[in-house]
Amino acid sequence: MPTVSTQNSEQTLIAALKRGEERAYTEVLNLHKQQIAKTVIGMLGIVPEAEDVGQEVFIRFFKSIENFKGEAKISTYLTRIAINLSLNELERRKRKWRVFYSGDFAEEKIQKAFFTPDADLDENVDLLRRATLKLDEKYRQVVVLRATQGYSFKEIAEIIQLPIGTVLTRYSRAQKKLIEMLNK
Repeated sequence: MPTVSTQNSEQTLIAALKRGEERAYTEVLNLHKQQIAKTVIGMLGIVPEAEDVGQEVFIRFFKSIENFKGEAKISTYLTRIAINLSLNELERRKRKWRVFYSGDFAEEKIQKAFFTPDADLDENVDLLRRATLKLDEKYRQVVVLRATQGYSFKEIAEIIQLPIGTVLTRYSRAQKKLIEMLNK
């Protein structure tokens, strides 16, 4: 039996979701779970909360499918949810750590708590991932969407709902900050 997406367009998949067809839910998960995982891990690091946030992305999408107008692609909409939930998680972590630490020392502790290195990564990739996690969230989200997902700057602007000029500026500043961090 062919999948919903091979029968027709994404609109057919959306219609099947709105009818509550289980195969449509499975198809959305299979098509987009890797993309969402890369986005969330890029924002949060390899931490247990990343899996929870990834699952919450799909839960939110499926719960709100009746309101989905199809103006953006499903992948764009899911990525927007992933970025927003990741930013919420980062803010929650900051609030939690502020209770225990204060001053410049706090940021160092927070960053160490965000990241557990993957032993399979080479040293340069590990250093770059660590540096990316130290970026301010507004820079990190642009780097993650560009580097891990390969989105164009126009697509990134649509996902995070900012003007393309702002996205380009943030990306440029993020690159400079990463270079500074890696040269230390």
